[in-house]
Amino acid sequence: MSDVTRILTAIEGGDARAAEDLLPLVYEELRLLAAQKLSRETPGQTLQATALVHEAYIRLVAEEAQNWKSRSHFFRAAAEAMRRILIDNARRKRRVKHGGERQKIDLNDAALGNGCGPSADDLLALDEALMKLRDENETQAEVVKLRYFAGLSVEQTAEVLGISERTVKRHWAYARAWLLCEIG
Repeated sequence: MSDVTRILTAIEGGDARAAEDLLPLVYEELRLLAAQKLSRETPGQTLQATALVHEAYIRLVAEEAQNWKSRSHFFRAAAEAMRRILIDNARRKRRVKHGGERQKIDLNDAALGNGCGPSADDLLALDEALMKLRDENETQAEVVKLRYFAGLSVEQTAEVLGISERTVKRHWAYARAWLLCEIG
């Protein structure tokens, strides 16, 4: 049993101190995942990788029913928490109070022609389509969450889900095509 799994079992058993022991073990891996995800966001993103990790971790540990069965299960929950935070952030940015439909442009990025990354509207459309995909095929939706929102590689996604890399690639290809049709 890995240290992470042992600590997760202790947290589930009600050991409040175990939550303090977990963060140092998973922090770097979570921060790397968050940095990978945020690197694909639009320029001018105010959310930083460290803040995303801390917010996701707080949400994970603060939840009443923590039934993590393994390290993989914890990272799946972390990917879902990061997805929810990014979607909440996109919704907040879309509100009229925060600029609504106006597009924020960084002058340096505009001058250089850098503008890659999903807009808040694109991210919300993706999330809506992802919920529909989840109703059709939960595993494919999990692959999208782990690959897109958490930034995991094919190998990491296969490990977390306990399926083969080939299956991950197949699910990823189908899910991307399905989501593109659903959004477009």
